[in-house]
Amino acid sequence: MNHLNFSFDTKAAPAPADLAACARGHQRWTAAVLVTENSASNPNKQGNRQKSSLNKLLDSIFGNSPYLSDCAISNPSFVLEIIENGPDWACAKIYKRLTDLHGNIGIDEANLMRELRRAKRDLSLTVAIADIIDIWPVEKVTQALSDFADKSLSCATSFILRKFAKLGAIALNDQDNPELGSGYIILGMGKLGASELNYSSDIDLIILFDPEIISSEKPNDLQRQFIRITRNLVKIMDERTADGYVFRMDLRLRPDPGATPIAVSMQAAEIYYESLGQNWERAAMIKARAVAGDIQAGTSFIDWLTSFVWRKNLDFEAIQDIHAIKRQINAHRGGSKVALAGHNIKLGRGGIREIEFFTQTQQLIWGGRNLELRKIKTVDALASLANHERISHDVASEMTTSYRFLRKVEHRLQMINDAQTHSLPMDEKAFADVSIFLGYANAEEFGEDLIQHLRTVESHYANLFEESEPLSIEGEIHGNLVFTGADADPETLRTLKNLGFTKPKVIDSSVRIWHHGRYRSTRNTRSQQLLTELMPALLRSLAGTASPDQAFLRFDKFLANLPAGIQLFSMFHSNPHLLELVSEIMGEAPKLAEHLSQNPSVLDSVLDPGFFDKPPSADILHQELNTVLQRSEFVEDTLDLTRRWAHDHWFQIGVQLLRGHQGPEAAARALSNIAECSVDLMHSKMFDEFCRAHGTVENAEMIILALGKLGGREMTPTSDLDMIFIYSVPSAVKSSDGPKPLSLTQYFARLSQRVINSISAQTSEGRLFEVDMRLRPSGNAGPIASSLHAFTQYHNELSWTWEHMAMTRARVISGPPKLRKHVQKIITDVLTRPRDLNKLLADVASMRNRINDKRHTENFLSVKHLRGGLVDIEFISQFLQLKYANKYPSILSANTKTALENLMSQKLLSDADGKVLIGALGLLQNIQVLMRLTIDEAAEKEQDHEIPNGLQEDLAKVGQVNNFTTLLKKIATTATAVLEIFERLIEAPARQLAESNRAGEKNGG
Repeated sequence: MNHLNFSFDTKAAPAPADLAACARGHQRWTAAVLVTENSASNPNKQGNRQKSSLNKLLDSIFGNSPYLSDCAISNPSFVLEIIENGPDWACAKIYKRLTDLHGNIGIDEANLMRELRRAKRDLSLTVAIADIIDIWPVEKVTQALSDFADKSLSCATSFILRKFAKLGAIALNDQDNPELGSGYIILGMGKLGASELNYSSDIDLIILFDPEIISSEKPNDLQRQFIRITRNLVKIMDERTADGYVFRMDLRLRPDPGATPIAVSMQAAEIYYESLGQNWERAAMIKARAVAGDIQAGTSFIDWLTSFVWRKNLDFEAIQDIHAIKRQINAHRGGSKVALAGHNIKLGRGGIREIEFFTQTQQLIWGGRNLELRKIKTVDALASLANHERISHDVASEMTTSYRFLRKVEHRLQMINDAQTHSLPMDEKAFADVSIFLGYANAEEFGEDLIQHLRTVESHYANLFEESEPLSIEGEIHGNLVFTGADADPETLRTLKNLGFTKPKVIDSSVRIWHHGRYRSTRNTRSQQLLTELMPALLRSLAGTASPDQAFLRFDKFLANLPAGIQLFSMFHSNPHLLELVSEIMGEAPKLAEHLSQNPSVLDSVLDPGFFDKPPSADILHQELNTVLQRSEFVEDTLDLTRRWAHDHWFQIGVQLLRGHQGPEAAARALSNIAECSVDLMHSKMFDEFCRAHGTVENAEMIILALGKLGGREMTPTSDLDMIFIYSVPSAVKSSDGPKPLSLTQYFARLSQRVINSISAQTSEGRLFEVDMRLRPSGNAGPIASSLHAFTQYHNELSWTWEHMAMTRARVISGPPKLRKHVQKIITDVLTRPRDLNKLLADVASMRNRINDKRHTENFLSVKHLRGGLVDIEFISQFLQLKYANKYPSILSANTKTALENLMSQKLLSDADGKVLIGALGLLQNIQVLMRLTIDEAAEKEQDHEIPNGLQEDLAKVGQVNNFTTLLKKIATTATAVLEIFERLIEAPARQLAESNRAGEKNGG
């Protein structure tokens, strides 16, 4: 008997696209019918008209949808019941099954899961048939799917609450209706919340629990228990079994999903929405609805959210943020052609999301004043907006028609294989098959209708906030830059990839963290709005660096360390060149990026007109730091102020070097001046502090001797400080005269250690410099500070050739003038003494071979230890100075280049060799300075370390060649020339000498 005189009409049923699949389906159907026990299911018992209708319906199912074919063949009796009684009757029957399940206290989990999945299969079949033969409108299809989701969630929730009550985790108010008053709240979001579920939709949920409602003997354990309850719910609904699944569950719309558990306490959620909720979350909450669990508590929470979602007064900052979000989505606006093959009808241009966004933004802006605009369903909201003259009736009508059309297309796409897809097939045949499934004769007819709807939506959408300036820069960014919602936007991922990021999902995830207010700098609504506005320019700038992904990660770290964002983001907004500079630093200078991350306020100085001027002289730097330190009251202040001052100047030099405002040679001098001023004033300040406890030593003095790169004024951005402490004390004095007197050895050792610590200790402002004391007399075995007498005696009697070589770069950088001159004279005396040239040759050659054995490299960019590199040049300079200084003391210089020039001027080095060595020194030092600024020293030593393209270009520029390949050839040629000189001046004579000595020993033997 027909239900309510239902008449089954299949005139609208689409033709089969795949005739072979259709034939196979009928064969399977016949076999299935033959084994059924229900005679009413036998098609032979049906009337001719019913047979005809059934066959046409089955043709449509078998020839278009493998999924529906399986559903129908698995339960032919149910198909015939639908034909006889109609889909409304079938839905009612399914809902009755769910009601029975809900009240079945004794059912076990396996049976519950099986029954829910079978009910979902039957519901899917019922809804599909109603859709295919066009007897239900789109809204009824989505409502039926949503109702089933509500009821199935309720069944599963009741079962789980009973289960955990038995375990003692919670207490129930009502065993027959466990959800009532349970405090376990399940909010449906998105399409479920609006009762607009699509055919194969995930269900977006926010799951909360209210400790103030829940009865439990262990209230402190509620968080853990409700996480377990929620995991059980996900298993029952989401897990795939032999019977399929009920619904895929997505819990990522909860507050800050990356940082919160899957079940959030009501209090935590309220705090989040009060302080950190974003405008896109306001839009999402328009569709929020209590769908299962404690409906009353859920409804109360949504009522509480009213003030968050609906602003009573027009919030212009929020409107600007909405504008920015819209313009991110619409960054592609410009009329390029929509390609139908592969088009995403949900997320693509002119798609469903644009209709939803069009509607929700208008609701957010005007719904605070007008309650009638707070409709939860898209179609209802469009009508309400038109009725209240916020959009025209024509626009509402056209958008509604397109919405229904696109939802129908979406459903048919998903019915084919029960796949959560929104994209049209790329394959021409598959596209034509979808067209037939939608009732079209061919793909062309479907394409014409689809294009018309997409263009209609796109046109109305493009007019939304048309007065807003586009966020993207025409010609540079094409595509979406959307970071709202729970899911990554596919077009945004493509845009990021096209920009040059190799890990777009990582970028997308990080930007979402920014918008969730996970960082202090992005918690403020205004800072989020500014960041949204900056996003295209920011991503474009980072993408333009040598290593976009690394640049982004460094910027993320920088953002994480910012105490606040509004001021800096406003600065970027007003000064685009500053944003480009920061991006360049993040991409090409990791050490500068690290400093910037720790000291973001240094960017203020970049805006100073004099930031790119020539660095000040050492004397001016000394005066400047001295003025800064006058503000310090305590030792800690002195340490931090000195570090901040030095780091800021170091950062300035680094930026000037990166931007080409400063050459590497000038940068090395400037860095050396910064270090020298820092050491000198720290020496002075630590001495004053030390004297307060231990007094002074009458007529005593101490100097600091710099060696290595600081001594030669050749520092790189990562150089440590090679230093020696030397003191002079009258012979009659035995100890200091302070409250805690110390012996002379203790006094100067502790004072020296205090100075070393003041330079190398890690404070809140970082470390000033690393200090290397291995060049002091007797190396690590010697005392920290040497008396003048011990220093003189050691170098007159015990020091080795390699120590004399190191002394060629010695320079006093701190201490009283008299002792400075005295120590410098001692050094000069050591360097100008007569030498055994054979021993000098043998020692220098031997030492170079030992270094090469330990540090040998074939990497042309490891310019220090590469044969023919900086060590060879320095050894040549030092060897020649020691060889000739006895007769020509004026050749001595701590600076390698100056020493080579002095040797040339005295004709002790040929002009040809001198030009080669000075040219090589300049080239290799320039490369080293730039490499130390941009690449970790450990990575630099790796033969196969990849040099970013941008750095390759910068290196080629400082090497004065056109490209990186040519630079490597130039380095190779240069190193060969230097090594030839080293071989000719040192190694070959040393080898001949060794052979001569061996021959003499043999003859003598």
